[in-house]
Amino acid sequence: MLILGLLCLPAAAGILAYLLPSRPVRLLLLTGTAGLHLVGTGCLWWATDLSTLGGWFAADALGLLVLTLLSLVFLAVAVYTIGFLAAEPLHSGRLFIGCMLGFLSAATLVALAHHLALVWVGMEATTLTLAPLVFYQRTRRSLEAVWKYLVLSSVGIALALLGTFFLAAAQVEGRPLILEDLIRTAGSLQPGLLRAAFIFLLVGYGTKMGLAPLHSWKPDTYGEAPGPVAALMAGALTGCAFLGLARATEVMVAAGQAEFIRPPLVALGLASLVIAAGFMIGQTDFKRLLAYSSVEHMGILSIALAIGGGGAYGAVLHLVGNGLIKGVMFLVAGNIVLLSRSSEASATRGLLRQAPVTGGVLLAGLFAVSGSPPFGLFISEFTILGAAFRGGLTWLAVAMLVMFAIIFVSMAKMLLGMAYGESAESRPLAETFPLVAGPLALSGLVLMLGLYIPGPLHAVLAEAARALGGGPP
Repeated sequence: MLILGLLCLPAAAGILAYLLPSRPVRLLLLTGTAGLHLVGTGCLWWATDLSTLGGWFAADALGLLVLTLLSLVFLAVAVYTIGFLAAEPLHSGRLFIGCMLGFLSAATLVALAHHLALVWVGMEATTLTLAPLVFYQRTRRSLEAVWKYLVLSSVGIALALLGTFFLAAAQVEGRPLILEDLIRTAGSLQPGLLRAAFIFLLVGYGTKMGLAPLHSWKPDTYGEAPGPVAALMAGALTGCAFLGLARATEVMVAAGQAEFIRPPLVALGLASLVIAAGFMIGQTDFKRLLAYSSVEHMGILSIALAIGGGGAYGAVLHLVGNGLIKGVMFLVAGNIVLLSRSSEASATRGLLRQAPVTGGVLLAGLFAVSGSPPFGLFISEFTILGAAFRGGLTWLAVAMLVMFAIIFVSMAKMLLGMAYGESAESRPLAETFPLVAGPLALSGLVLMLGLYIPGPLHAVLAEAARALGGGPP
C-alpha cells in the first residue's frame, strides 16, 4: 500500500492543484505532497514488504536510492517554488505546480517499477510533464529549447522502447520483462538479442541522461528552464535515466555479458568528459556551464558502470552526490537570474555582497561539484579512480584526471568572478527563507556525504553496487 500511495498521491495532487483557483492553496498542496512523499520514502527504508502487485513494483536498493534522491530534491524545489513564484508572478502557477507534481508521480514510477516496460512509460511521462515547465517563460528561445528537448528525448525514448522489445524477445522463460525474473533466468536469455537490447537501451536512456554525443538538448534546455525546473531535471531526472541504464546493466551482468558492455560505456563516458571540458572552456553563461557539468558527471557514471568492482559503489554514491549538488547549483542559478535578470556571468559581479547566502553557497558549490574535499563527490570520484587504477585502466584514470583539471579551472574562472568581481551597481536580493532553505539543506547533505556515510546508507549503497556486479571498495 505504501508503494501505491507514493505513486498515486502526487498524481492526484497534481490534478487537484491544476483545478484549484487559489495559488496559496496550490503551494500548500505542493509542499505538503513533497513532505508526505519524503516521509513515505523514509518509511520504505525500514519496511519489510517492499514488493506489490506480483512484483511489478518493488523498492530494491537501486530504486530506493533514486527515489530518495528524487524526494529530497523535489522537497527543496517545492519550498523554493514559493519564493520563485512570488518573485516571478508571470502566470498563475496552475500549470507550473500541476506539472511539477505530475513529474514527481512519473519519476516515482521509474524508481519503483520492476516491470521494465513501466520504467519506459515513466520515463516518457517525465518528458511530457517537464516540457510545459521548460516553456514557462514563453519566449522564442524557450520555445526552441523545449522543441529540441521534445525531439531528442522522443528519439531517445523510442530507441529505449526498441531496446525493451529486444529484451522481451530475448527472454525465453519467466514473466515477461519483470526484473527479478530476467535476472533469475539470465543464463537462458538469447545473447544476440540481449546485446542488441543493451545497445538500444544505452543509446535511448543515454540520451535522457545527456551522454555525449546525445547531449545537445541539455545546454539549451537547462539554459532556458527556470531555476527550479532545471534543478529537477539535473538533480532528479538524470537519476531516473541512469536507473533505466542501470536496470539493463543488472541484466547484462547477471547474464555474464559484463565484458560486452564495457567498451560502449567507456566510449560514451569518455566522450562526455572530453566534450564537456571543451565546451566549458570560455563559457560565458552560468546555466549552460552547469549543463555541461551535468554532461561531465553523466560521463563519470557511465565509466564507473563500465569499471565495475569498487567503481559500481562509486557510481551509486556519485549518483546521489551529483543529484544533490546539481539541485543546489540550479537553485542558486535561479537566485542569480532573479537578481541579474540574466544567466550571463558578466551580468553578475560581487554576488557575495549583493546576496551573501547565495554567494556563499555558490562558492561551496564550486568545490563540491568539481569533486574537491570535503564534499561527497570527492569520495565517489576517488573511489571510481581507485577502481580504475586497480583494474589496470591507468590510461582511463589519467585521462579523467586531466579532464577534471580542465573543468575545475573553467568553472573556477567563471564562478570566482561572479562571487568577487566588481559590480557597477548594487542590486541586493531579498534572500527570503524559501529562496535559500533548499540550497542550504541540500548543501549540508553533500557535505555530510564527504565526511560521514551513515550505516544504513552504506548498506544500501553496497547492495546496489552488488546488483551492478561490484561492491564496496
